[in-house]
Amino acid sequence: MTTTELRAHADRLHRDRVPYVLATVVRAERPTSAKPGDSALVLPDGSIDGFVGGVCAESTVRLEGLRLLASGESELLRVTPAAAGSPAPEGVRVVENPCLSGGTLEIFLEAVIPPVLVRVFGDSPIARAIAQVGAALDLDVQNDVDPALAVAADTTAVVVAAHGRDEAPVLRAALAAGVPYVALVASPKRSAAVLAELDVAGDDRARVHAPAGLDIGARTPHEIALSIYAEIVACRPRAAVPAEPAGGSPVAEALDPVCGMTVAVSPAGLSLAHKGVDWYFCGTGCREAFRDAPDRYLATVRA
Repeated sequence: MTTTELRAHADRLHRDRVPYVLATVVRAERPTSAKPGDSALVLPDGSIDGFVGGVCAESTVRLEGLRLLASGESELLRVTPAAAGSPAPEGVRVVENPCLSGGTLEIFLEAVIPPVLVRVFGDSPIARAIAQVGAALDLDVQNDVDPALAVAADTTAVVVAAHGRDEAPVLRAALAAGVPYVALVASPKRSAAVLAELDVAGDDRARVHAPAGLDIGARTPHEIALSIYAEIVACRPRAAVPAEPAGGSPVAEALDPVCGMTVAVSPAGLSLAHKGVDWYFCGTGCREAFRDAPDRYLATVRA
């Protein structure tokens, strides 16, 4: 895949709101098959488009990329056949990969996560102000007027600012989709009337922020938009997602029974079924070695 093709693919992923990790080789110590500037995309299913080294280096990039997709962070990764005894430099994650041909790779892994998605229903001055303020906050704000439009699964907020037009169907759809923040722009009196007639369970009705926004004395459409975004921020979960959560990584992992490397369990990974058990490998060499003499390596694993 050429650089132009890789960038075009990344642009398509961005338009489709698909998260990915951009892996770029920044340093290569011979002998390696990759060179500085080589790059690839790590996708949520573990597939890799592009080139950052042979299958063994690719396996390490796959695992680290999936970890970063779970945390939303970025890192400098050093892949080496034998990790040095001294501690890794600050900001560098060092992974020992004994299957490498002998060289060392340094790869920058950048997690590219879609921006927060806010759906605004209505064609009012307040609806337009919500879109404008959201754009300034670098959010993905989609302004809709069709109440039949489906709510995407990764929507963070749905704000109804239609002033009486098709409000109930949109609120019901947002609640049914499990959108974290659902709000209605209306006066306190009309908000109470809309909620009273909303045909949903009581717990769902209580989830609707009506009137929308924090009470900051807002008067203009843009001030009201500011109060709504302030409420969205105030309602979001406070706990940050750590790179390595307590209790284990959010990424499914397995131990390569041949070389002992930790690898990602993903549809794009290398695996082999043996006696009803799926085993995962860093590269084709380890997989073929296991295929030829499984009992030899299983004895080591069980020991």
